[in-house]
Amino acid sequence: MNDIPSPAELVRNRLNDYKRLGFNPADCPVRDVMDQISGKWSMLMLLELASGPKRFGVLRRSVPDISQRMLTQTLRELQRGGYISRTVFPTKPPSVEYQLTPLGQSFMKPLAMLVDWAETNHDRIRQARLDFEDQPA
Repeated sequence: MNDIPSPAELVRNRLNDYKRLGFNPADCPVRDVMDQISGKWSMLMLLELASGPKRFGVLRRSVPDISQRMLTQTLRELQRGGYISRTVFPTKPPSVEYQLTPLGQSFMKPLAMLVDWAETNHDRIRQARLDFEDQPA
């Protein structure tokens, strides 16, 4: 007899716990967090900041295909969520530095696990997409 629940059972159990506590899909903590960090640039910015504080220009150069507007928006959203902090230094012109907060640092371990999983499974996912596209409609 196997007393260890499967991953699917663990998820179902967690969802049932949330329902008992009064959560509903519109107020789901996982959904709320994933909406914040699943943007095209958010995880890249968090990974860039994992090695230490960086100035705006350094972040801009580290991801050359992000526009200045999108970088600004992404950094503001991450700051709003408490993942990063922004420090303005009184230089001429003022310089701005971004760094992970303790909350942002605590996210690095699960993010690293996700990155590892994605690297391990990326070829299989790409093949599954190709196989799906080759199927008749």
